[in-house]
Order: sequence, then structure tokens, then C-alpha cells
Amino acid sequence: MSSENSVGVVAAQRVRFASPLLLKSGAELPGFELVFETYGTLNAAQSNAVLVCHALSGSHHIAGHYADDPENVGWWDNLVGPGKPLDTRKFFVVGVNNLGGCYGSTGPLSVNPATGRRYGADFPMVTVEDWVAAQARLADHLGIATWAAVVGGSLGGMQALAWSIQLPQRIRHALVIASAPKLSAQNIAFNEVARQAIVSDPDFHAGHYAENGVIPTRGLRLARMVGHITYLSDSQMGEKFGRQLRHGAHNFSYDVDFEIESYLRYQGDKFARFFDANTYLMMTKALDYFDPAYEYDGNLAAALARAQASFFVASFSTDWRFAPARSREIVFALLHNRLRVAYAEIECDAGHDSFLLDDPHYHSLLRAYLENISV
Repeated sequence: MSSENSVGVVAAQRVRFASPLLLKSGAELPGFELVFETYGTLNAAQSNAVLVCHALSGSHHIAGHYADDPENVGWWDNLVGPGKPLDTRKFFVVGVNNLGGCYGSTGPLSVNPATGRRYGADFPMVTVEDWVAAQARLADHLGIATWAAVVGGSLGGMQALAWSIQLPQRIRHALVIASAPKLSAQNIAFNEVARQAIVSDPDFHAGHYAENGVIPTRGLRLARMVGHITYLSDSQMGEKFGRQLRHGAHNFSYDVDFEIESYLRYQGDKFARFFDANTYLMMTKALDYFDPAYEYDGNLAAALARAQASFFVASFSTDWRFAPARSREIVFALLHNRLRVAYAEIECDAGHDSFLLDDPHYHSLLRAYLENISV
């Protein structure tokens, strides 16, 4: 069940946009659909809207639970709700499943109107910038000219950063949490290993597995296992699992011996049951491609010169995938442009996943910043 002070029972909504969307790659996506949820009430001035952007495996379901599935609680329910840091008594909160997602928005599992069959691998590559363009159309649909804030962690934080550059007059505050201005070579390498696990699966069928009635489960399972290792810190793994043996003794086999092996297999199996492989490939590529400084000869300050928003940037001490130094790059570039920025480097032993957790210090900082946003 959802936590105390939850928004309660929620329902997903769907909107279709008939006009094409020109993508950063040069491809054009015909009419598309977005699935979204809203919490709270949009005020008369339309000035209290907050967009929450999801990370790689996230969705539009941010808070609350469904009437027919009370155990399906939103992925940021500890943060969003009445009396919570992102207080729905003050803000009108919007969550959207991005283009290419597998939770109802147009993506690889959707039917390609040109062929009458599922897109599969033929779905065009989408980027963070394309998501911002699609989210802007959703804002127009909802009557929101300017977001009070755009909030996101990890890949969601990249979207908040992109909003501040791409549509600077439509965002007043950007909250960029556990994120980076671009991926390091090591991060791209991890993503490539995960992608190769998927495309090497015999059931992948060059991305058209749905037409063949199969799912590349083994590849997805391995991809998630690799990814999950990078989301945790060494200290958290050690504290939670250490070298604990699953059966109290060595099996002297290649089956599960250690609790950490069992945990990773469980996470991989669970993920492979609900997430789409083509979506995973696309989301990791969107991560790889994101680099607002690319068109400015690597100068992030020049890329952020167009921004007008105020910023809250947060990092976590044990996050080695998006280390605090990456957040400080963003902060320095913002200060170079004399923009208002609050920065927090939070001690937390949970690694990259810290941004999802109910850490008291982290939440108190978010609460303090959000309380000072005027609507």
C-alpha cells in the first residue's frame, strides 16, 4: 500500500497529438500518444505546475496507487503528496511516460501506422531533447505556459537541465538530482555491455521479437544485473549482503552461492518480466547522446548561457556512477553565467539509488527549496 499522506488512488490519462514531431536525429514521428498522471490541482494562474521527469526504467506513475492494484505504488511516492517535500497541496504535479517508453506512450511496442505492425526496432531513435519537445506539447495541452519547476533524478535530471536550455522561458526552477552534464566513457561502456547482452540474445530477432512471439528475457536479465551493480555503492552491498552464503556452505558449482548473486538474479528476473528490450536500448542511447556542450566545443557554461531558471543541484557521496564531481561541473557552469543555484552534496551510503530513497537530510533540503518557490 502507499505511504502515509499519499495522494491515494490515481488514474493514468492519455493524450494523442496529431501533428508530427521532428526528432533530433532528423527522423519524423507521426502523431503520437503520451500517458501521464497528475496530482494536486492546477491553480487559476496556472503557475503551480511541476513536471517530474523519470529516469531510465521509470514511468508516469510517480505517486499514489491504482484502485485495482493497491500494491503498485508510484516510484517517488515518498517525495510527492500532501505534506511531503513536493507538496500536492501547493503544487500541481505532472508525471509522463516519455516517448519510446513501454508504459503506454508511443514506443517500439506501438503499431507503426505506415506498416500496420509494431514498430519494434524501426521506432526512431529519441533523445532527451526530443522528450522535452514532447513534454512541451503536453504542457500546452494542460494549459501550462510555464513550469514552476522541472524535477528529475539521474536521466530525469538531464531532462530538467535540457528544459532550462531548450525552453528557458517556460521553466522557473530546475531541480537536477544525482545527474551529470554528460556520461563518462565508463558509463557509456556499462550501457554498451547491457545493450550487447540484449542484442546477443537469440530471442532478440533484430529487435522484432514481438512479431515472433518471444521476449529476449536472458538479455534483459543480464542488462539489468549489470545496471543494478552500478546503482548501488560498495559499502551498501557489503552492509546488506557481504559474503553471506545462500545455503550456509559452498556448493562448488556455478549455481547461486552468495546472497548478492541471488539478489542480482532476482532483480534481473523481475525486470525482464515487465520492461521492453527495445525501450531499454533506446533509453541507454538517450543517456549516451546527452551532451548539451557538444555543440559548444565542450563548453558547458556556453551551453547554459541561455538558461534563466534558478537551480537546485544535488549529489550523493557514494554515487560512483554520477559522482558529485559531475554535479559540481553543472554548478560551476551555472555560476559562470551568474545564475541562482543551490548545491547539496549529501552523505548517503546507498549509491546512485539514493535519489529514490526517503533520506531525512535529502528530503529536508528538497522541502526547504520547494517551500521557497512562489506560485
